Amino acid sequence: MEFIKGEDRLQGLLLPDSIEDYVDENNSARVIDAYINSLDLIKLGFSKAEPNATGRPKYNPKDILKLYVYGYMNRIRSSRRLETESKRNLELIWLLGKLSPDHKTISRFRHDNVVVLKNVFYNFVQLCLKLGLYGKELLAIDGSKFKAVNSRKRNFTKKQIHDKITKITEKIDEYLDELDGNDAAEDAVGGEKTKEEIAQIINGLKDRQKRYKGYESELEQTGLKQKSLTDEESRLMATASTKMDVCYNVQTVVDAKHKLIVEFEVCNQGNDANFITPMALSAKQILAVDTITIVADAGYESMQDITKAMGLGIDVHVAGTDFDICVPADSGQANEITTHHNGRCSYVADRNIALCPMGNVLYPVFHTKCKVKGDKAGFYNYKACAQCTCKCTRAAHGRFQYKIPMAKKDFTKKYNDQGLRVKQIRIKPDTAIIKQRKSIVEHPFGTIKRSMDAGYCLTKGLRNVKGEFSLAFLAYNIKRVINIMGVRSLILNMA
Repeated sequence: MEFIKGEDRLQGLLLPDSIEDYVDENNSARVIDAYINSLDLIKLGFSKAEPNATGRPKYNPKDILKLYVYGYMNRIRSSRRLETESKRNLELIWLLGKLSPDHKTISRFRHDNVVVLKNVFYNFVQLCLKLGLYGKELLAIDGSKFKAVNSRKRNFTKKQIHDKITKITEKIDEYLDELDGNDAAEDAVGGEKTKEEIAQIINGLKDRQKRYKGYESELEQTGLKQKSLTDEESRLMATASTKMDVCYNVQTVVDAKHKLIVEFEVCNQGNDANFITPMALSAKQILAVDTITIVADAGYESMQDITKAMGLGIDVHVAGTDFDICVPADSGQANEITTHHNGRCSYVADRNIALCPMGNVLYPVFHTKCKVKGDKAGFYNYKACAQCTCKCTRAAHGRFQYKIPMAKKDFTKKYNDQGLRVKQIRIKPDTAIIKQRKSIVEHPFGTIKRSMDAGYCLTKGLRNVKGEFSLAFLAYNIKRVINIMGVRSLILNMA
């Protein structure tokens, strides 16, 4: 038997009679078309959402939004590639009605609507809520690093800048010594540089030195620890592979029922500390529930953040936490505290005091300033530590000292411990809930980075990157719901 043969390239062929025949009834492009057609872009805050009264007609922003959502769902994110695909991709030809905007128009749409793109993400979350796709009980929080448009060579820490200035200064001194040695000779001998060449090199080094000193001065004035040249708001961070790279930290809240994203935030903070309370509160508001259970990995361990979230009706489970902690009692007489298990201190911001594991009040005493580790305020109570039955420290005189990050301008010795009642609580995560964490929150990141090829940023600046991930997470949620409900069922439920 012969091999399967293709058609003769000279044979004339006809495409379907209408564009409608280009995609079948179960194509995901139909969901994108139906959903975006149902949106009120004026209400969502999009610019140029109405046609011009006079002049040249413009593209409907709904068409550009369809193009972007389709692109992010199908690994096509750049404006130039979207322009190319709109001319040859049959699904896009169907979706846009044979329109083909140029890459500048496509890119300008995202730039002009970068903030309101998140409103579309929230709109689809509300649709999913109406369809009962969120469990509203167990949610997982996690962060992941996404490569910024800034190479490591164009990112400098304070130490790197200082080292470069030192090396350049040494180089200048070496060339000046060489210049002094060549003053007696008018021309170079045997391969040595001429005085003019050396002077030119020195001028170039001085320009570089001046530039780096400008960076150093800028960091001193702003209080920042890094300087990125290409994308000023990106930061050098430790990634999952333990390597350092210039990235953005993207935080997500994912519902356990169908692994749908509820909320997200983009920041340039290198770690995940203190994100539980703001992310959980935002998720509570979106889901319109009174209580939720949050699970997170050990990177979110922050005593103040955990206790604050628990006080707001959030059940927090952080991997690796197992300790006792004292917090202010809302009402009633506090029980006597005689011992503790692996206790931790907590800071009470509104009273400017700290509570030790045994319930004793630690008072603000001193402030330390460190360029490397940052400013910290110190709290201790020598008298209470001397009389305490539980030895929390081996420090001299048995004094337990507690430090928290605090800028000098915020430090004060004023405090209020009047009428304070204290209760001790045990913070210990549920093992069964902790085991579910990876399967819940790692699913979206894996899909977005690998399946959707969105593991790196295309835009610069925190504001633009947030808009970029609004599209990425919207595309992920749509893709996920299609897999859960199917195309026909989802379109019927949108009506």
